[in-house]
Amino acid sequence: MKIAFTIGKYLFVFVIVLLSLGPFLWMLMASFKTNAEILSNSLAWPSHFRFSNYTMAFKIAPLSRFYINSVIVGIAGTVLNLLILGMSAYVLARFQFRGKKLLTVLLSLSLLIPGAAMLQPLYLTVNTLGLYDKLIGLIIVYAGFGLPVSLYILSSYFLTIPKEMEESAYLDGAGFMRTFFKIILPISRPGFGTAAVLQFLLCWNEFQFAIILTTGNQSRTLPLALYYFKSQFASDYGVMFAATMIVIAPSIIVYILMQRQVVSGLAAGAVKG
Repeated sequence: MKIAFTIGKYLFVFVIVLLSLGPFLWMLMASFKTNAEILSNSLAWPSHFRFSNYTMAFKIAPLSRFYINSVIVGIAGTVLNLLILGMSAYVLARFQFRGKKLLTVLLSLSLLIPGAAMLQPLYLTVNTLGLYDKLIGLIIVYAGFGLPVSLYILSSYFLTIPKEMEESAYLDGAGFMRTFFKIILPISRPGFGTAAVLQFLLCWNEFQFAIILTTGNQSRTLPLALYYFKSQFASDYGVMFAATMIVIAPSIIVYILMQRQVVSGLAAGAVKG
């Protein structure tokens, strides 16, 4: 019985890994193939690796411009989100005040609002403020859109920190700001790392708001570049898959580099939450 359970466990893990990595590895191999190789036998190993598919992807679409835009939006949106929510989540986790429960419920309910329902009001608001087709508009929208998740992660992590550490700091004469930045912030690094990774992935991969709030090539991000690529150059499958790999590679690298922070942050935040 124990042997059967062990075999079943490893078989389950193998199936999950295969389902997760299979499409990615297939697309990676296809990005080095010609159209004829993809259409004749999509599962075969490429006869030779065509790195020209990647150079051609940059020639066909303005991927460099979109890359710069995505980096700016991803970093700025993440920093703005954490800057605003860091102390907000700390206050919600540590202090009692009138309306706290109502505020927490309202912020939590915002997770249930579908993104499509916010497209028109966001478009009208951004357009009225003169932020349409500007990177700052996307940055503000993404920072706000990631608010519920970041707030939940950070407030849950703050609850795991013993209150005695803050009380000792207050007794030594430290104020709120000094206690937060000198004591709480360094301890909360895993929680901030988790929130930062999830927020960056949201900014990097988001498509719906980006296509509504931007036009042309000056302010558009990589997901839109991929849409543009697929719609106009879908006949060149090898180059299209190469462009897809270019788009998704940074998000995969960021998650791999921050994987330990994400796991430790979520595990610690799950203790009290």
